[in-house]
Amino acid sequence: MKKPVPAESASAFIDAKIDELADWRGKTLAKLRAIVHAADPQIVEEWKWVKPTSPGTPVWSRGGIVCTGETYRNAVKMTFARGAALPDPAGLFNSSLEGNVRRAIDIHEGDKIDAVALKDLIRAAVALNLKMQPKSRTATRKKVR
Repeated sequence: MKKPVPAESASAFIDAKIDELADWRGKTLAKLRAIVHAADPQIVEEWKWVKPTSPGTPVWSRGGIVCTGETYRNAVKMTFARGAALPDPAGLFNSSLEGNVRRAIDIHEGDKIDAVALKDLIRAAVALNLKMQPKSRTATRKKVR
């Protein structure tokens, strides 16, 4: 099993990815990152899925994966791990709508990001993750007399 990238290294990888994308995609990824941390300062940055064919992906987690920040030639994609279970009153999800679990937001050059709605979505994802975490054994253990 591969060891996870330490948080400080993950943040450095994300910094490098933003710098490497010296166009609208880097600026968009940086803006999304700032919105994620503004929504929940306890979110942890990770760098996952490094393979010979892929340098890896930025991941934001708390109680499990909240979302990823993938970059493509024509879009920056924010994929929410449990997006299908999240309320989306602002209609931010516009990609991966056919799946039973994940949902994504594709952002194209010139698109406006609704930071308020996105923060709400991130907070809902964190709340769902924390709700889904198993309770500790000591919390569920009954006292024996």
